[in-house]
Amino acid sequence: MISLFLKSLLGAAAVMIIALLSKSKSFYIAGLIPLFPTFSLIAHFIVGTDKDMEALRDTALFGIYSLIPYSAYLISVFYFSYRLSLVGTLTAATLVWVACASILLVFWTRWMVPA
Repeated sequence: MISLFLKSLLGAAAVMIIALLSKSKSFYIAGLIPLFPTFSLIAHFIVGTDKDMEALRDTALFGIYSLIPYSAYLISVFYFSYRLSLVGTLTAATLVWVACASILLVFWTRWMVPA
């Protein structure tokens, strides 16, 4: 239970840093904070503890592939920000992320996961 609480503190700290940076002169750095591997460190520790190093490598490889939906999201935010409102932009970009993540999951489960 304590480890769960500590993990939630990491997430809360990331949100606070993002909020503080978004109000500063260097507001663009707020876009870098979500890329700090807070949750990846937690996930990799749990996988590395519960499984073996092969599972950790598979998790890391999937993480590399997961950059594709994230990149599609960022490209969509940039593109739609010229054409839509803030809510419209974020909604459309999120739908793009969901579509790309779904395609990634289908690809991964069909061709990358051993039977």
